[in-house]
Amino acid sequence: MTDKISRRDFIRTSLGTAASLSLACMGLPELFAQALEKGSVYPDLSVVTNGNPASMTRKAVELIGGMNRFVSKGDIVVVKPNIGWDRSPEQAANTNPEVVAEVVKMCLEAGAKKVKVFDRSCNSATRCYENSGIKKAASQAGAEVSFMVDTAFAKMKFPKGEVLKEWYMYKPAMEADVLINVPIAKVHGSSKLTMGMKNLMGIMGGDRGQIHWKMDDNLADLANFVRPQLTILDAYRILVQNGPQGGSLKDVREKKTIIAGTQIASVDAYGTTLFDMKPEDLGYVIKANKFGLGEIDLSKLIIKSVSLG
Repeated sequence: MTDKISRRDFIRTSLGTAASLSLACMGLPELFAQALEKGSVYPDLSVVTNGNPASMTRKAVELIGGMNRFVSKGDIVVVKPNIGWDRSPEQAANTNPEVVAEVVKMCLEAGAKKVKVFDRSCNSATRCYENSGIKKAASQAGAEVSFMVDTAFAKMKFPKGEVLKEWYMYKPAMEADVLINVPIAKVHGSSKLTMGMKNLMGIMGGDRGQIHWKMDDNLADLANFVRPQLTILDAYRILVQNGPQGGSLKDVREKKTIIAGTQIASVDAYGTTLFDMKPEDLGYVIKANKFGLGEIDLSKLIIKSVSLG
């Protein structure tokens, strides 16, 4: 899957960059704006606010080219939310179930043969899947929702890993035609924030506690290996204290925001602003940028913002 993603991302990035440079050299920013509006040039990020979780999610994906840009007829798609904790949606420890369900629906509408939803939970998987609301919502949307099983992990080498050289990874995620990363934005004791890159730990086996020893290096190496085609950051509600598990509604802030992009470092970079932080505050985001996983200088990104309110 890694080779396929690299080729697809390279082609899209190259075409987008060429179009940007061509228009910029012409000195016609209005033409660039028109091209962006027509969809001939995709923005780096879409940011949608002030709607319900489902409508914002759909709009965010539409703004960066629509789900057909990522999913083709007959594809096996993995939608990877955070289902790590025995918490309700209101407690903002897991991805909003309405966001997950809408992503599943869009994948099936785009022609996906099958959409799989799973995560390696920290609390009881049964309770996490049920109380997060994700099992019910994703199943009703048409997804195959399953618990992760130990026998499906395989040790994989990270060819470009600088610190993380190999790890047990979940084969159904790595072998899928398309991997869509759907994290929630929240604080985290070890990584400061958990968003797109940190969410990829949910497809890792083994003793994940070891990843925390060199968190910045390991997360960047992990993201560089997995390279999801699309990251959709759920910030409808965010957890601003006592993450990643939370528990008290006092720790939750309602932001009513969804961010989508193809470059995971760019998505996480923008996500820092929800917490009055900067991309440079996260070492793994800086390193991911050096790996080519996205621009993190927000002033250099093409960001399409829409309010549904």
